[in-house]
Amino acid sequence: MFRKLFQKSYDTVNVIEVDSERLLKNINFFAEKSGQEVCPVLKSNAYGHGIEQVASIIDGYVNLAAVDGYFEANRIIKNTRGVHVICMGYVKPENFRHVDTRRVSFVVQSVDDLRAIAKCTGRNLKIHLEINTGMNRMGLKPDEIDDYLRELACHDNFELEGIMTHLADADNADPTFTDRQVEIFDECVDKILDQGFAPKYFHIAASAGALKVKSRFANLIRLGIGTYGINPLTEGDPLYDILQQNLRPTLTLKSTIIKTIDLKEGDSVSYGCTFTAERPMRVAVLPLGYYEAIPRELSGVSPIVGRVCMNHTIIDITDKNLKTGSVVTVVSNNPNDFNSVNRLWRDHEIFPWDFLCKLSSDIRRRVV
Repeated sequence: MFRKLFQKSYDTVNVIEVDSERLLKNINFFAEKSGQEVCPVLKSNAYGHGIEQVASIIDGYVNLAAVDGYFEANRIIKNTRGVHVICMGYVKPENFRHVDTRRVSFVVQSVDDLRAIAKCTGRNLKIHLEINTGMNRMGLKPDEIDDYLRELACHDNFELEGIMTHLADADNADPTFTDRQVEIFDECVDKILDQGFAPKYFHIAASAGALKVKSRFANLIRLGIGTYGINPLTEGDPLYDILQQNLRPTLTLKSTIIKTIDLKEGDSVSYGCTFTAERPMRVAVLPLGYYEAIPRELSGVSPIVGRVCMNHTIIDITDKNLKTGSVVTVVSNNPNDFNSVNRLWRDHEIFPWDFLCKLSSDIRRRVV
């Protein structure tokens, strides 16, 4: 009771807002443009947006979501009524004694794992087979698939629900490598279908390749950062402009000024005294630093003065009508703003995937 009351009543100094309308429009854009079903990816705390919050937005709107680990899948099935989850990461075979397999499908990577899982559980299990078409990270090589299918056929409680691969170079404007991966995938699917298997889902692309893939079979997109309105492509890619025009960033990070300080000429700021005021100025302290959200690499980048601390960042407010208690936008959902994820990537090489995923889970998330 106390915890529930506390969560509702405690007013935090930092908050992440997730725009539900924008998120659903991003999903709909990819669905309409590709003609495929969209499976939003909610791994890594929904790319930092909050897995429970994003799950609540997509519940009733999509059939599938994808995650890395079962602990993430469990959070989704507990917070939605109808979303089925694809668990793409490795699960130890002995853990299949405990997992809920009714609303979760699993990518199983090897013949040995199939056998080990079969020894641990007699439950019905929906499986996705991953083919290594050139990423060389996970998945079966094409010449390993026959052995895998023979083992799979030995277990009546195992169903091949999906076949997948992962593109290694989809954000390259040159499609050569991606096209070859798709060709290998389609050749493998032909052979699997010839053996009598009838999977429901065929998925190749994440956000970068979603509108590039030309497969005879692909019917599902694992939409990662595109779900959250971030363009994964760079200028010069033929599809860059259409994504930039249609995707809408969903995240806004706001903080509260907890102190203001008037500096004299010659006063230094923060660790290492790396910033010294060259004139009288006014600065403000925000209660978040590199633990919560702000990369230390942005130390000294305007309006930040001095080094970013673990839990504090100091900004120049000399010409702003701001005071203690004022709320400021630290990360904007307008991709043209200097403090947007888009501009942080373009202007300061702050990698969006890394930046978003590292947003501290201690910051309250709120759906708007």
